[in-house]
Amino acid sequence: MRLLKFLKLIRFGNLVFVAVCLLLIRYAFFESTSAAVSLSDFGYALLIIANLSLAAAGYIINDIYDVSSDRINKPKKLYIGNGIAEKTGFNWFISLNIIGVGIGFYLANVIGLPAFSALFIFSSALLYIYSSYLKNVPLAGNIAVSFLVAGVAALPGIFDLLPAINEVNREQQAMYFSILLDYSFFGFFINLLREMVKDQEDLKGDYNSGGNTLPIILGTARTNKVIFAIGLIPLGAIVYYVYSYLFENTTAVLYVLFLILGPMLFFMVQIWTASEKKDFTRLSLILKIILFFGLISIGFHQILLR
Repeated sequence: MRLLKFLKLIRFGNLVFVAVCLLLIRYAFFESTSAAVSLSDFGYALLIIANLSLAAAGYIINDIYDVSSDRINKPKKLYIGNGIAEKTGFNWFISLNIIGVGIGFYLANVIGLPAFSALFIFSSALLYIYSSYLKNVPLAGNIAVSFLVAGVAALPGIFDLLPAINEVNREQQAMYFSILLDYSFFGFFINLLREMVKDQEDLKGDYNSGGNTLPIILGTARTNKVIFAIGLIPLGAIVYYVYSYLFENTTAVLYVLFLILGPMLFFMVQIWTASEKKDFTRLSLILKIILFFGLISIGFHQILLR
C-alpha cells in the first residue's frame, strides 16, 4: 500500500510517458535518420534516469507545498501526511535531486562540456522555487513548469546531438536539433495551457489556502479568455506546420487532424464557456491527450512522412 502511494506521489504514469518519449527520440528518431550521437546506450540510460529523478523530485516537493489546497481540491489524491510523512517526502526530494544533478554532472564531463551540468542544477533549483514561490505568481509558475516540460524534448539534442557535430554533419545535425526544438515549442505551449486550466480546476482550494493564481485575480471568465488567446499560438503553429511540411502527405495530415488539431479546436471552443470544475477537468484531459499524441509522433515520423 505504501509503495502504491509512493508511485502515485511521484506520478509514475507521467514518468513512464517521459521515459517513452526519450526512448523514442533516441531509438526511433535518431536511429532512423542516422543522426550522429555522442552518448553510449549506457550514457543515454543515465540521461533518462537523471530526467526522471528530477521530475519525480518536482512532483514530491510540489505535493509537500500543496497539502492545504489539495485537502480541498483532491482529497483522494493527498499522499503527503496520508501514508507518507512530510519528512520522508522531503528526504526523497533531496535524494532524487542528488541523483539527478550528480548524473548530470557526470554526463556533462563525459561529453567534454562540464558547463552543461548547470542545466540540471538550474532544473533542480527551478522545481523548488516553483513549488515554494513561483506557483503563487500568476503565469510565472505556469511558464516555469512548462519550460521544464519543453526540456524533455530538447535535452537529448543538447547532450546527444550537439557534442557530435563536426564540419561534415553540421547541416544535418542542425536540422535534427531544429525538429526537437519544434517539439519543445509544442510541449511548452500545450503544457502551459494545461497548467492554466488546472489553476481554474483548483480555484476553490487555491483561494482557501491563500493562493494567488490568475483565476483568483481575474476570475474564471477573464482567465478563460487569456487561455483562449494563448491557445491561438500553438493552434496557428500547428496549422502552419501542416501546411508547410505535411500538406502533401495524407497519413501525416490525417494523424495531426484527428489526434492533435481536431482536439485542439474542440478545446478552443469549449474553453470559452467553461465554468464548472468538471469542465476544466475534462479540458485538462484533452490537453494531456494532445500532448501525448503530439510528442510520441517523433517516434514514427518516418512512417508518417512516407
